[in-house]
Amino acid sequence: MEKKTRLAPVCVLVSALLLLGFVPHAFPAGALSSSQATPVGRWKTVDDVTGKAKSLVVIREERGKLSGMIEKILDQSSTDLDPRCGHCQGELKNRPLVGLRILWDLKQDGTQWSGGKVLDPENGKIYNCSISVEDGGKKLRVRGFIGFSILGRTQYWLRDQEQ
Repeated sequence: MEKKTRLAPVCVLVSALLLLGFVPHAFPAGALSSSQATPVGRWKTVDDVTGKAKSLVVIREERGKLSGMIEKILDQSSTDLDPRCGHCQGELKNRPLVGLRILWDLKQDGTQWSGGKVLDPENGKIYNCSISVEDGGKKLRVRGFIGFSILGRTQYWLRDQEQ
């Protein structure tokens, strides 16, 4: 009886090791590549009301911080061929939207990036910001807020598949 008792923990240990040996094979290499787990890349901003893509924003990492700028305006419903940030203040006032930096100083904090700012070109206001990648790298959760994160608004941007 004593030999069976000693064998049980060994069998459990061997089974666990075998299982662990097979776990990496359950997920093919590159199933979630590092490019999908990071916000670095090209994203389509989406209008909260209409659900239509409005612009392409390129997010880059430089010295451990993320920043993002508008690369292209997608919403062609406007007749303005050179849209500008008319509501922005200071040096940003009337700057062209294409090339405008709208995200900056975001630092990684676990699975999200926070501590930075986001500019809403629609109203010219600058908010505190945090972002996180969701849905296997397909969506970017962008949270703009004043003071506490609970007092704000969340948008979901879509990864541009044409990268």
